[in-house]
Amino acid sequence: MKSRRFTRRTFLMGAAMAAAGCATGSRIAKAAPSPNEKLNIAGIGVGGKGASDIWACRGHNVVALCDVDDVRAAESIRNFPNATYYKDFRVMLEKENIDAVTISTPDHTHAVAAMAAMEQGIHVYVQKPLTHTVAEARMLTEAARRYGVATQMGNQGHADEGVRQLCEVIWSGALGDVTEVHCWTDRPIWPQGLVDPLPAEEVPAHMDWDLWLGPAPYRDYNAGYAPFNWRGWWDFGCGALGDMACHIMDPAYWALHLGAPTSVECVRQEGNTAQSGPVKSVIRYDFPEREADGRTWPALTFYWYDGGELPERPEGIPAEEKLGDGDNGTLFIGSKGYMSCGTYGGNPRLHPESENAAVVVPEPYIERVPDNSPYEDWFRACKGGPAACSNFEYSGPFSEIVLLGNIAVRTGQRIEWDAANMQVTNVPEANALLTRDNREGWKI
Repeated sequence: MKSRRFTRRTFLMGAAMAAAGCATGSRIAKAAPSPNEKLNIAGIGVGGKGASDIWACRGHNVVALCDVDDVRAAESIRNFPNATYYKDFRVMLEKENIDAVTISTPDHTHAVAAMAAMEQGIHVYVQKPLTHTVAEARMLTEAARRYGVATQMGNQGHADEGVRQLCEVIWSGALGDVTEVHCWTDRPIWPQGLVDPLPAEEVPAHMDWDLWLGPAPYRDYNAGYAPFNWRGWWDFGCGALGDMACHIMDPAYWALHLGAPTSVECVRQEGNTAQSGPVKSVIRYDFPEREADGRTWPALTFYWYDGGELPERPEGIPAEEKLGDGDNGTLFIGSKGYMSCGTYGGNPRLHPESENAAVVVPEPYIERVPDNSPYEDWFRACKGGPAACSNFEYSGPFSEIVLLGNIAVRTGQRIEWDAANMQVTNVPEANALLTRDNREGWKI
């Protein structure tokens, strides 16, 4: 695999170089197939969520599968018996003739796998969160421009009808000026607040543990890390934010043209350690006044709640009315009223719900995604059609915002953010958390 060492120079100047077309020696995307031609698709991480991701590609030629765990991969191997099976995605990408690849590994491997594919002109569908670190999100955004590939992040709600209806209603002025948003989730549903590494256990015969670790620092295997509980460990996952914020925060990010925050603060948390995320937290983002869509949007305060924490119910919303989906959802507070939506932006409605009868729903004008399918949206882009709706120009900057919440959690301080230079300006030590030093052989 080709190696691109991440330096402070590229950290600060990469965006400008990419925008100016200064990259040299870059491969470009392969010639787009005709709309009726099938793509050669591979999967990296094909167990769990990866099994459904690659199964969604069954109408194309699934030529290769890669997973470090034979047991987790077994379903996909049965579903695609003609696909060649690999343990190491770096070997697969070099050997196979691949047009596009799904990447559904744990968070810590997303960026290195996506970059390796894009460097070969391969289109990528990457599960959320897009990356493990803020710096990686910026790097993938720039790489997608440089290599000209079709990209999509797997926050599937962004392809749905519901979030488009929500945007159209908010843009119609039904809520007036929205100055406050609250998002919440019942995650984590895995252990967090863990103080020490887990004791060494024998590695199962069906797993390659060193490949599973990939770019992360070496530690001994324990079933408490893989295959499921990795989300709670900072070396591998991004906690509750990484699991759900790319879904739940997305409607507000899109509808309110949020851009980058000026500051992020962990208002309260319980159980955060150097090893593991907190069992619960409340995070505040502050977004400035901004110009977008021909109007001025007011400054906005955005709250994130996890671990069972919930926003206070506004006066006037009956107790029996469900906000969002109950355990997960979003509440918008505007100068004209309240609106909530579900986990993926679905079922947008005003509160009290009696207000909905008087709402004039605009005629649909945001482009709809065929069958509400993020996969079909991506296939179309791979064949030279319009960019997929959650392509990296959108999902890269959005992922940076999500992951900044974890920087605030880990430092325990209010951080002031300079997005243009990608720098925390008031807590210098926080900048070390924006990136990480990958293990040798896994550099980006």
